[in-house]
Amino acid sequence: MQLESWGLVMKLNKRKLLLVLASVFLVLAGSFLVIRQGIWHANARKYIKSQVPTLFIHGYGSSYKAEKKLVNFALNSGASSGVIRANVDRQGKVTLQGKFTATVNNPLVEVNFTDNKNPNYQTDGAYLKAVVKKLQESYHIKTFNVVAHSMGNMALAYYMLANAQDESLPKLNKEVNLAGHYNGIIGYNEPSQRNLLADGKPVEMTRNYQELLALRKLYPRQVEVLNIYGNLQDKTNSDGRVAVESAKSLRYLLAKRIKSYREIEIKGRGGQHSQLHENRRVAKEIVNFLFLKG
Repeated sequence: MQLESWGLVMKLNKRKLLLVLASVFLVLAGSFLVIRQGIWHANARKYIKSQVPTLFIHGYGSSYKAEKKLVNFALNSGASSGVIRANVDRQGKVTLQGKFTATVNNPLVEVNFTDNKNPNYQTDGAYLKAVVKKLQESYHIKTFNVVAHSMGNMALAYYMLANAQDESLPKLNKEVNLAGHYNGIIGYNEPSQRNLLADGKPVEMTRNYQELLALRKLYPRQVEVLNIYGNLQDKTNSDGRVAVESAKSLRYLLAKRIKSYREIEIKGRGGQHSQLHENRRVAKEIVNFLFLKG
């Protein structure tokens, strides 16, 4: 009888202990969320308040998923409070997934091309135009920012080539270029001579680069540019796919025309072509450039 009583007491004590532990866990979890929210709001004060959307454009053979870490960093840092996706089909029809409210700060747009292996940059630029126009129709945007990786840079460049002077479209405000192959890709269309002159002008130009020379007279003067490129610091002097010189040749196209132009070199393994959008330092540089109060 005494053993049965002792067993009952133990069961009751165990239940009480579990209740106490559960209560402690809930209190700690709630405290963590409160602290985290407090940190988020404190960080958010460092950033501008704006309804200007920032479009993230992926590279060849990729999707919106490639830019997820950059997008999440902006959200978690307090720089932005909302994200939607713009899916573009092969006919250029755009479907927006998600919705922005009037209270969303520094909204982010994950651009997702179904036709993600199209080497025709004019077509890629037309896909981007379709996204810009859809956002204009849906949210009446006046300006926008862009973060582009690899072929996404060419989509932006050819969009600007065709539309930079179109007053009916929203104006480009800031752009971040990651691993831009403006003057060729290693093993594909790289010129035999990589060398650049002091102003960034290539000694030898690809056909695409020659087409982009028109940007020197077309680009809107209000645009600010951050050009980020990788350097594995090996004999290739590249990020593994794009030569440093190819990425830096953007300077000649834009620097003397626009409001500001800055370059950042990411050295070592973190500067590998596909690692650039996974790199925490890159994410921080992007957020600060786009959103940090002056």
